[in-house]
Amino acid sequence: MTTDSARLVLAATPIGDVRDASPRLLEALRSAPVVAAEDTRRLRGLCDRLGIATTGRVVSYHEHNEATRTTDLLAELTDGQDVLLVTDAGMPSVSDPGYRLVTEAVRHGIRVTCVPGPSAVLMALAVSGLPVDRFCFEGFLPRKAGERERAVAALAAEPRTMVFFEAPHRLAAMLQALGKGLGADRPAAVCRELTKTYEEVRRGGLAELAEWASGGVRGEVTVVVSGAVPTTAGDVDLAAAVRGIQQRVTDGERLKDVCREVSAATGLSTKQLYDAVLAAR
Repeated sequence: MTTDSARLVLAATPIGDVRDASPRLLEALRSAPVVAAEDTRRLRGLCDRLGIATTGRVVSYHEHNEATRTTDLLAELTDGQDVLLVTDAGMPSVSDPGYRLVTEAVRHGIRVTCVPGPSAVLMALAVSGLPVDRFCFEGFLPRKAGERERAVAALAAEPRTMVFFEAPHRLAAMLQALGKGLGADRPAAVCRELTKTYEEVRRGGLAELAEWASGGVRGEVTVVVSGAVPTTAGDVDLAAAVRGIQQRVTDGERLKDVCREVSAATGLSTKQLYDAVLAAR
Protein backbone atom coordinates (compact mmCIF):
# COMPACT_ATOMS: atom_id res chain seq x y z
CA MET A 1 0.00 0.00 0.00
CA THR A 2 1.24 3.49 -0.89
CA THR A 3 0.81 6.35 1.54
CA ASP A 4 -0.20 9.80 0.26
CA SER A 5 1.31 11.61 3.25
CA ALA A 6 4.67 12.39 1.62
CA ARG A 7 6.59 11.99 -1.62
CA LEU A 8 10.14 11.30 -2.59
CA VAL A 9 10.75 13.46 -5.67
CA LEU A 10 13.70 12.72 -7.96
CA ALA A 11 14.59 15.84 -9.93
CA ALA A 12 16.83 15.99 -13.00
CA THR A 13 19.21 18.95 -13.04
CA PRO A 14 20.99 20.46 -16.08
CA ILE A 15 23.96 18.45 -17.39
CA GLY A 16 25.65 21.63 -18.58
CA ASP A 17 23.50 24.47 -19.88
CA VAL A 18 21.54 25.96 -16.99
CA ARG A 19 18.82 27.05 -19.43
CA ASP A 20 17.72 23.42 -19.62
CA ALA A 21 16.26 23.68 -16.12
CA SER A 22 12.52 23.20 -16.32
CA PRO A 23 9.92 25.42 -14.63
CA ARG A 24 8.95 22.38 -12.54
CA LEU A 25 12.52 22.04 -11.28
CA LEU A 26 12.60 25.69 -10.23
CA GLU A 27 9.30 25.34 -8.38
CA ALA A 28 10.39 22.11 -6.72
CA LEU A 29 13.65 23.65 -5.49
CA ARG A 30 11.85 26.70 -4.15
CA SER A 31 9.10 24.82 -2.33
CA ALA A 32 10.53 21.50 -1.11
CA PRO A 33 10.64 21.25 2.70
CA VAL A 34 13.73 19.03 2.48
CA VAL A 35 16.28 19.03 -0.35
CA ALA A 36 18.86 16.23 -0.43
CA ALA A 37 21.76 17.23 -2.68
CA GLU A 38 24.82 15.30 -3.83
CA ASP A 39 26.90 18.45 -3.31
CA THR A 40 25.27 21.28 -1.37
CA ARG A 41 27.77 23.84 -2.72
CA ARG A 42 26.95 22.93 -6.31
CA LEU A 43 23.26 23.15 -5.48
CA ARG A 44 23.75 26.68 -4.16
CA GLY A 45 25.64 27.58 -7.31
CA LEU A 46 22.85 26.18 -9.48
CA CYS A 47 20.21 28.11 -7.55
CA ASP A 48 22.26 31.31 -7.88
CA ARG A 49 22.46 30.87 -11.65
CA LEU A 50 18.73 30.16 -11.79
CA GLY A 51 17.97 33.24 -9.69
CA ILE A 52 16.08 31.30 -7.03
CA ALA A 53 16.55 30.27 -3.41
CA THR A 54 15.57 27.14 -1.52
CA THR A 55 13.25 27.67 1.45
CA GLY A 56 13.50 24.18 2.93
CA ARG A 57 16.29 22.43 4.79
CA VAL A 58 19.20 21.36 2.58
CA VAL A 59 21.20 18.24 3.47
CA SER A 60 23.98 16.38 1.71
CA TYR A 61 23.36 12.97 0.18
CA HIS A 62 26.35 11.40 -1.55
CA GLU A 63 28.16 8.09 -1.90
CA HIS A 64 30.05 8.52 1.37
CA ASN A 65 27.02 9.16 3.60
CA GLU A 66 24.30 7.44 1.57
CA ALA A 67 23.86 4.53 3.97
CA THR A 68 23.33 6.61 7.12
CA ARG A 69 21.57 9.54 5.46
CA THR A 70 18.99 7.22 3.84
CA THR A 71 17.71 6.38 7.32
CA ASP A 72 17.38 10.08 8.18
CA LEU A 73 15.55 10.92 4.97
CA LEU A 74 13.25 7.94 5.32
CA ALA A 75 12.30 9.26 8.76
CA GLU A 76 11.44 12.64 7.22
CA LEU A 77 9.24 10.91 4.64
CA THR A 78 7.43 8.73 7.16
CA ASP A 79 6.81 11.86 9.25
CA GLY A 80 4.99 13.39 6.26
CA GLN A 81 7.70 15.63 4.83
CA ASP A 82 8.32 15.64 1.06
CA VAL A 83 11.96 15.10 0.12
CA LEU A 84 13.44 16.44 -3.12
CA LEU A 85 16.54 14.55 -4.28
CA VAL A 86 18.99 16.15 -6.73
CA THR A 87 22.47 15.23 -7.91
CA ASP A 88 25.17 17.35 -9.52
CA ALA A 89 23.84 16.73 -13.05
CA GLY A 90 21.15 14.63 -14.66
CA MET A 91 18.80 12.15 -13.02
CA PRO A 92 19.39 10.86 -9.48
CA SER A 93 20.15 7.13 -9.17
CA VAL A 94 21.51 6.87 -12.77
CA SER A 95 25.20 6.31 -11.88
CA ASP A 96 24.54 8.75 -9.03
CA PRO A 97 23.20 8.49 -5.47
CA GLY A 98 19.50 7.74 -5.13
CA TYR A 99 18.84 4.07 -5.75
CA ARG A 100 19.17 3.10 -2.09
CA LEU A 101 16.68 5.77 -0.99
CA VAL A 102 14.22 4.87 -3.75
CA THR A 103 14.20 1.19 -2.80
CA GLU A 104 13.67 2.00 0.87
CA ALA A 105 10.87 4.45 0.08
CA VAL A 106 9.14 1.85 -2.10
CA ARG A 107 9.57 -0.79 0.60
CA HIS A 108 7.85 1.50 3.11
CA GLY A 109 4.96 2.35 0.79
CA ILE A 110 6.08 5.94 0.18
CA ARG A 111 5.18 7.49 -3.15
CA VAL A 112 8.15 8.05 -5.49
CA THR A 113 7.79 10.47 -8.38
CA CYS A 114 10.05 12.42 -10.71
CA VAL A 115 10.68 15.85 -12.21
CA PRO A 116 12.06 14.78 -15.60
CA GLY A 117 14.75 16.68 -17.40
CA PRO A 118 18.18 16.55 -19.06
CA SER A 119 19.79 13.15 -19.58
CA ALA A 120 23.31 12.59 -20.93
CA VAL A 121 22.35 9.00 -21.77
CA LEU A 122 19.44 9.91 -24.04
CA MET A 123 21.11 12.96 -25.56
CA ALA A 124 24.27 11.03 -26.48
CA LEU A 125 22.18 8.22 -27.93
CA ALA A 126 20.15 10.65 -30.02
CA VAL A 127 23.14 12.48 -31.51
CA SER A 128 25.41 9.44 -31.94
CA GLY A 129 24.08 8.43 -35.35
CA LEU A 130 23.85 4.82 -34.12
CA PRO A 131 20.66 2.70 -33.93
CA VAL A 132 18.29 3.94 -31.22
CA ASP A 133 15.43 1.43 -31.50
CA ARG A 134 16.99 -0.76 -28.79
CA PHE A 135 19.69 0.24 -26.34
CA CYS A 136 21.13 -0.55 -22.93
CA PHE A 137 22.92 1.62 -20.37
CA GLU A 138 26.10 0.07 -18.96
CA GLY A 139 27.29 2.94 -16.75
CA PHE A 140 31.01 2.93 -15.91
CA LEU A 141 33.17 -0.03 -16.86
CA PRO A 142 35.44 -1.40 -14.08
CA ARG A 143 38.63 0.57 -13.53
CA LYS A 144 40.97 -2.43 -13.23
CA ALA A 145 42.15 -3.72 -16.60
CA GLY A 146 41.34 -7.39 -15.99
CA GLU A 147 37.86 -6.71 -14.66
CA ARG A 148 37.22 -4.26 -17.49
CA GLU A 149 38.24 -6.80 -20.14
CA ARG A 150 35.92 -9.42 -18.63
CA ALA A 151 33.05 -6.94 -18.56
CA VAL A 152 33.65 -6.06 -22.23
CA ALA A 153 33.86 -9.74 -23.19
CA ALA A 154 30.43 -10.29 -21.66
CA LEU A 155 29.08 -7.62 -24.03
CA ALA A 156 30.66 -9.04 -27.19
CA ALA A 157 27.39 -10.49 -28.48
CA GLU A 158 25.10 -7.70 -27.15
CA PRO A 159 22.88 -6.70 -30.11
CA ARG A 160 21.62 -3.44 -28.62
CA THR A 161 23.37 -0.09 -28.86
CA MET A 162 25.33 0.42 -25.64
CA VAL A 163 25.79 3.65 -23.67
CA PHE A 164 28.64 4.14 -21.18
CA PHE A 165 29.93 6.87 -18.89
CA GLU A 166 33.69 7.32 -18.48
CA ALA A 167 36.12 9.69 -16.80
CA PRO A 168 38.21 11.65 -19.34
CA HIS A 169 41.57 10.38 -18.01
CA ARG A 170 40.44 6.75 -18.45
CA LEU A 171 38.76 7.19 -21.84
CA ALA A 172 41.66 6.01 -24.03
CA ALA A 173 42.12 2.81 -22.01
CA MET A 174 38.39 2.18 -22.04
CA LEU A 175 38.15 2.58 -25.82
CA GLN A 176 41.17 0.34 -26.30
CA ALA A 177 39.51 -2.37 -24.18
CA LEU A 178 36.27 -2.00 -26.11
CA GLY A 179 38.12 -2.22 -29.42
CA LYS A 180 39.97 -5.32 -28.31
CA GLY A 181 36.84 -7.07 -27.05
CA LEU A 182 34.24 -5.86 -29.57
CA GLY A 183 36.33 -5.23 -32.67
CA ALA A 184 38.54 -2.35 -33.74
CA ASP A 185 36.08 -1.23 -36.42
CA ARG A 186 32.92 -1.39 -34.25
CA PRO A 187 31.12 1.95 -34.84
CA ALA A 188 31.00 4.25 -31.83
CA ALA A 189 30.62 7.87 -30.78
CA VAL A 190 32.33 9.80 -28.00
CA CYS A 191 30.09 12.63 -26.78
CA ARG A 192 31.93 15.25 -24.75
CA GLU A 193 30.68 18.25 -22.77
CA LEU A 194 27.06 17.79 -23.89
CA THR A 195 25.02 21.05 -23.87
CA LYS A 196 28.14 23.04 -22.91
CA THR A 197 30.16 25.60 -24.86
CA TYR A 198 32.69 23.09 -26.17
CA GLU A 199 30.25 20.28 -26.94
CA GLU A 200 31.83 17.71 -29.26
CA VAL A 201 30.67 14.44 -30.82
CA ARG A 202 33.43 12.31 -32.29
CA ARG A 203 32.32 9.35 -34.42
CA GLY A 204 34.33 6.44 -35.83
CA GLY A 205 35.58 2.94 -35.17
CA LEU A 206 36.70 2.06 -31.65
CA ALA A 207 40.39 1.84 -32.59
CA GLU A 208 40.25 5.21 -34.35
CA LEU A 209 38.56 6.81 -31.36
CA ALA A 210 41.06 5.25 -28.95
CA GLU A 211 43.93 6.76 -30.93
CA TRP A 212 42.24 10.16 -30.86
CA ALA A 213 41.61 9.91 -27.10
CA SER A 214 45.25 8.98 -26.41
CA GLY A 215 46.13 12.63 -26.95
CA GLY A 216 44.08 13.61 -23.90
CA VAL A 217 40.42 14.50 -23.47
CA ARG A 218 38.73 16.89 -21.07
CA GLY A 219 35.22 17.25 -19.73
CA GLU A 220 32.26 14.98 -19.07
CA VAL A 221 32.19 12.00 -21.43
CA THR A 222 29.45 9.66 -22.65
CA VAL A 223 30.33 6.84 -25.05
CA VAL A 224 27.85 5.16 -27.40
CA VAL A 225 28.80 1.88 -29.09
CA SER A 226 26.92 0.00 -31.80
CA GLY A 227 25.61 -3.42 -30.89
CA ALA A 228 26.88 -6.65 -32.40
CA VAL A 229 25.53 -7.67 -35.80
CA PRO A 230 23.81 -11.06 -35.38
CA THR A 231 25.79 -13.81 -37.05
CA THR A 232 25.49 -17.51 -37.64
CA ALA A 233 28.30 -20.03 -37.80
CA GLY A 234 27.99 -20.09 -41.59
CA ASP A 235 28.61 -16.33 -41.79
CA VAL A 236 31.86 -16.44 -39.82
CA ASP A 237 35.32 -16.78 -41.32
CA LEU A 238 36.87 -19.48 -39.12
CA ALA A 239 40.39 -18.63 -40.25
CA ALA A 240 39.93 -14.97 -39.31
CA ALA A 241 38.51 -15.98 -35.93
CA VAL A 242 41.52 -18.23 -35.31
CA ARG A 243 43.94 -15.43 -36.19
CA GLY A 244 42.20 -13.15 -33.75
CA ILE A 245 42.37 -15.76 -31.01
CA GLN A 246 46.05 -16.40 -31.67
CA GLN A 247 46.83 -12.70 -31.32
CA ARG A 248 44.96 -12.44 -28.02
CA VAL A 249 46.75 -15.52 -26.66
CA THR A 250 50.08 -14.00 -27.74
CA ASP A 251 49.08 -10.89 -25.78
CA GLY A 252 48.73 -13.03 -22.66
CA GLU A 253 45.12 -14.21 -22.49
CA ARG A 254 44.18 -17.84 -21.76
CA LEU A 255 43.21 -19.85 -24.84
CA LYS A 256 40.14 -21.42 -23.27
CA ASP A 257 38.81 -18.07 -22.07
CA VAL A 258 39.26 -16.45 -25.46
CA CYS A 259 37.64 -19.38 -27.28
CA ARG A 260 34.56 -19.11 -25.03
CA GLU A 261 34.25 -15.38 -25.67
CA VAL A 262 34.68 -15.72 -29.44
CA SER A 263 32.19 -18.58 -29.45
CA ALA A 264 29.57 -16.38 -27.76
CA ALA A 265 30.20 -13.61 -30.29
CA THR A 266 30.27 -15.72 -33.47
CA GLY A 267 28.16 -18.80 -32.93
CA LEU A 268 31.11 -21.10 -33.63
CA SER A 269 31.50 -23.83 -31.04
CA THR A 270 34.18 -23.44 -28.39
CA LYS A 271 35.59 -26.87 -29.22
CA GLN A 272 35.76 -26.06 -32.93
CA LEU A 273 37.70 -22.89 -32.21
CA TYR A 274 40.00 -24.56 -29.69
CA ASP A 275 40.81 -27.44 -32.04
CA ALA A 276 41.38 -25.07 -34.96
CA VAL A 277 43.85 -22.97 -32.96
CA LEU A 278 45.79 -26.05 -31.85
CA ALA A 279 45.86 -27.36 -35.43
CA ALA A 280 47.25 -24.05 -36.68
CA ARG A 281 50.23 -24.13 -34.33
